[in-house]
Amino acid sequence: MVAHLMWEGRRMLPVRNSGLEAPLWRAIAVYRIAALAYASGLVIANAGDYARPVWAWPVLAAMAAWTVLTTYGYADPNRRRLPLLVADQLVTMAALTSSLFVVGENELAAGTPTLTVAWHVSPVLCWAVGGGRRAGITAALAMGAVDLIVRAHWDQAAWTGTVLMLLAAIAVGYLVRIAEVAQERLERAIELEAATRERERLARDIHDSVLQVLALVKRRGAGLDGEAGELARLAGEQEAALRTLVAGRQQPVIAGDDLDFMAMLSPYASPEVTVSGPADPVLLPAHAARELLAAVTAALDNVARHCDPGTKVYLFVEDEPGEVVVTVRDDGCGIAPDRLAQAEAQGRLGVAQSIRGRLTDLGGRVRIVSEPGEGTEVEMTLPRTPIS
Repeated sequence: MVAHLMWEGRRMLPVRNSGLEAPLWRAIAVYRIAALAYASGLVIANAGDYARPVWAWPVLAAMAAWTVLTTYGYADPNRRRLPLLVADQLVTMAALTSSLFVVGENELAAGTPTLTVAWHVSPVLCWAVGGGRRAGITAALAMGAVDLIVRAHWDQAAWTGTVLMLLAAIAVGYLVRIAEVAQERLERAIELEAATRERERLARDIHDSVLQVLALVKRRGAGLDGEAGELARLAGEQEAALRTLVAGRQQPVIAGDDLDFMAMLSPYASPEVTVSGPADPVLLPAHAARELLAAVTAALDNVARHCDPGTKVYLFVEDEPGEVVVTVRDDGCGIAPDRLAQAEAQGRLGVAQSIRGRLTDLGGRVRIVSEPGEGTEVEMTLPRTPIS
């Protein structure tokens, strides 16, 4: 999808020319043609009252030519750029201003319509679609100022046209924003569907090949001693881990760049590590979710490094309204009362930085309960609203 830079307010921002916006551009083209036809009818009806009626026809011809040119220009996303928008605004303002010369100040003050009538709203709508609400409002204010100056009477009827043009710019700009959000959600849904299909295909392939081989090795080696038995045990562990990974949940980004923390933990499940938590997604901001996952990984690494092979680890996730609590509990050797302080003094900052440091930066807290020979419990609490 092509992204172009359109001027909105005082900054350039990418505006997507999505399939959902294409009907808006076609609608503006239809509106411009209809407005031209209406303006032509009023010129024919009122030309006898103009101060210089002979000049009305060249202006009308120029408006028709510009309608054809802009219809062709805006039809191609590659041409919907700032130069065309600026040119459209200036040409339309010139046609509107020509009413002073053609229609005459006295006739305009008496209520005779301008040459453009409603045709001059077209570029305002283009700015709203191309650059959003701010760009549309800016264009509407500029065009409305010219319209009021040309009319030479600032009564309620004159102000109504400008206000309606301003409201149209706001409404169209808001509609464009809705279209962009809808397009983003559609793309995300398509990507998620494609990823799910690919995951299912890989799961079938793995099940028909790798998992069957691992299950065969585990079954044939069961009960054997020595290296054969160890190989069978490892094959069984890898089979369980791979089945969990294949059947595990995805890690989609959900509205507002939130991540499902339970989905992020699912790959850690294994014969030695039990993961328990809510069945529903546990949504956290992406940065917080990744930092909390890194802290959990550090806790698991400590178990693998300091405890005997096969030590059981239990991962618990509690999703409370105001906080998320993650507990890593093992039945390993435990930690001596002063061991953590000694490790920090010696510059070994695994717990101090990888766990406590991360949670502190996020406004959370860590509680560690351990006794030698009775395992260790690391409780990490992350508030949903960071503490300032």
